Amino acid sequence: MDKTTWITVVNKTAGGGKTEKDWPQIEQLLIRHGINFTPFFTTKRLHASIIARTKITEGYTKIIVVGGDGTMNEVINGLFSQGVIKTTEVMLGMISVGTGNDWARMFNIPAGYEEAVQTIKKQKTFIQDAGLVQYTRNGKMWKRYFINIAGMGFDARVVERSNRMKDRGKSGAFLYFYNIFASLLRYKVQKATIEIDGKSFDRKIFSLNVGICKYSGGGMIQVPHAVADDGLYSITLIKKMGKLNVLANVKRLYNGSIVEHSRVETYMGQSVQIAGSPKLQIETDGETLGNGPLDFQIIPRSVQVISGELSA
Repeated sequence: MDKTTWITVVNKTAGGGKTEKDWPQIEQLLIRHGINFTPFFTTKRLHASIIARTKITEGYTKIIVVGGDGTMNEVINGLFSQGVIKTTEVMLGMISVGTGNDWARMFNIPAGYEEAVQTIKKQKTFIQDAGLVQYTRNGKMWKRYFINIAGMGFDARVVERSNRMKDRGKSGAFLYFYNIFASLLRYKVQKATIEIDGKSFDRKIFSLNVGICKYSGGGMIQVPHAVADDGLYSITLIKKMGKLNVLANVKRLYNGSIVEHSRVETYMGQSVQIAGSPKLQIETDGETLGNGPLDFQIIPRSVQVISGELSA
């Protein structure tokens, strides 16, 4: 085994099939820049987790994700599901070919393939926090690691609709924008009890974001106060809001000023529990998971990622 070899986890369906079309170009760029790699292609959901876990267990510590935020999320879950190598000793790079590419935006990872490959070659790393959420699906408790944002309520509904369209071959950040409007028609707020670091309160939730990083939904900034390595979740709670009020404030979702709205509350915390609303949907890193009750725990500075140039 040559430990200098990178493992590339390639999701050909990411970006509405764009990865499959663009992989030959990406492959040639990796070769031209002298990056020694072995490609592995996903064939089903969660396959990236299996590839990552297997290869890390074999001793490989350098992984390039070629796909979107969902592919990276699967690799993260593979990373945490193995117990052979410390998670911070595995280096994760990314070439974004997804729909939202929100996690990459946080770390200034270039959208251009050539620039993304050059960024990987520089190996400038950042150690970020990870999250772990326990949730319910089909009457059973499950857990999922994530490194960007968990969205609940309306946010999760928008992601669910967007993912269905992705499965039909649609792509582009417009998906999220379109589904904000489409999801409003029948959406109902959820009553829930929220506990943050032991302090409990009741709210009617329109939408709730628990974030490690800032961006979601193809460029929305719902947790502008997020710092990726501070050991805390940044939480934005949008309380019950009329549909016209929602539409009037869509721009605020994209420029970060939504947190200044009178119907919005923000918090910081290491642990978050949400109970009392089994219908409350959840997504993490753009992947639809299930429903409440929910239990979030933070795993400080536990993932080593290759970043672009970050401002001071």
